[in-house]
This record gives sequence, C-alpha cells and structure tokens, in this order.
Amino acid sequence: MRKLTLTAAAFASLFGAALATPALAVPASPAGIAAPETMTEAVRMTPMERRMMHRRMERRMMHRHMERRMMRRHMERRMMRRGM
Repeated sequence: MRKLTLTAAAFASLFGAALATPALAVPASPAGIAAPETMTEAVRMTPMERRMMHRRMERRMMHRHMERRMMRRHMERRMMRRGM
C-alpha cells in the first residue's frame, strides 16, 4: 500500500511538471506587441507636460489641505457651541 502511494505521488509530480513546462514557454504578451525593457522607456514626458502634472498635483494637495483645515475649524466651532 505504501509503495503504491509513493508511486502515485511520484507519477503525479512528474506528470504535473510535464504539464507546467510548456505553459512557461508561451510568451505572456501577444506576438505583435513588444513590451519595453524598463518602465522609464515607456513614459517619456516633455518639460511642459511635467510642469503641468506638477502644478496639478500641487493644486490637488493644496485643495486637500484646505478642505481638512475647514473641516477642523468647523468641528472646533461646533464643539465650542456645545460647550465642550
């Protein structure tokens, strides 16, 4: 019984390895599309685009800052009214 279990386990591992090997040889992307080697090659920006992105990020950060500030002031005023 033990020999049969050992044989079945060995066969399953060999058979599983045989099935997995061809799957690894298949390319992950379609044949006509070549992926860039590094991500820095894929993203190229002009100085104008970079400046626009930077300004947008600054605006968003400032907006979030002001929103948090207003919420805090609002809560403080509510607490002052309630006498806490």
